[in-house]
Amino acid sequence: MRRLALAAIAWALSAIVPAAQSQLPTFSSRVEAVRVDVLVTDGGKPVGGLRAADFEVFDNGVRQTVDFVSAEQLPLNVVFTFDLSGSIVGERLANLREASHAVLDGLKADDQAALVTFNSAVLVGPGLTRDVRLVKAAIDRAEPMGNTSLVDASFAGLMLAEADVGRGLVIVFSDGVDTASWLGSKAVLDVAKRSDAVVYAVSAGLNRRAEFLGDLTEQTGGRLFTIESTRDLSGVFLEVLDEFRQRYLLSYSPAGVSPGGWHPLTVRVKGRNATVRARPGYLAGGPM
Repeated sequence: MRRLALAAIAWALSAIVPAAQSQLPTFSSRVEAVRVDVLVTDGGKPVGGLRAADFEVFDNGVRQTVDFVSAEQLPLNVVFTFDLSGSIVGERLANLREASHAVLDGLKADDQAALVTFNSAVLVGPGLTRDVRLVKAAIDRAEPMGNTSLVDASFAGLMLAEADVGRGLVIVFSDGVDTASWLGSKAVLDVAKRSDAVVYAVSAGLNRRAEFLGDLTEQTGGRLFTIESTRDLSGVFLEVLDEFRQRYLLSYSPAGVSPGGWHPLTVRVKGRNATVRARPGYLAGGPM
């Protein structure tokens, strides 16, 4: 019965965002290009003005030729993935709505946004749209109740983030404790290892480590914020948006490496002691 339920929920989430599956990388035996989203900082401040020749990328320890690097403000696909379980009430809910509105007001004309909410179930809607009024209205209508399907919702968020052309940013807000998901965390982390989307997560008032959120953000090259109070949630969300816009998007065609399995990645900036944040690798071979 559990195997049937797992298959059913995976099918249901995929059906909600059918276009996403065709966009997620499958890394067949012939990998034509790998994208790596990279943040470069020096003294905690983002470094701008870098070009392809400034980067070194190693795939499985083999130096690769970076043939594309962009610091342009490419269109974003911002997917809010919000915990609306029974614990998100009162001030937390009000601050979450305010913070999401602040991000939506900061989007550009070509950017898109979408909403995934989760409690005992996962609800997607609206999908990616340039009409931020639809997303605002959906957030304002949503009411908290029930348990927390964090892992299931993260899967849906990753799928949506790559459902259209652009750079996928998934912003997850939760107390970090999953109590109702059907999908296993390992399976969703494997999806993250094949995805180009970057996950930033905010865990509010969690007394124990948000292990899944930490792993999810690490595997996608994002960041986990652990906060005691949601009073400055707008500031945190806007920091995420600003930081994401200042990341570089590197691309290379893998050479001299095996086509399948786990590919550890190392990204460096030549000639300077900069801090680089990127996904630690990607999973190649086999279907999503």
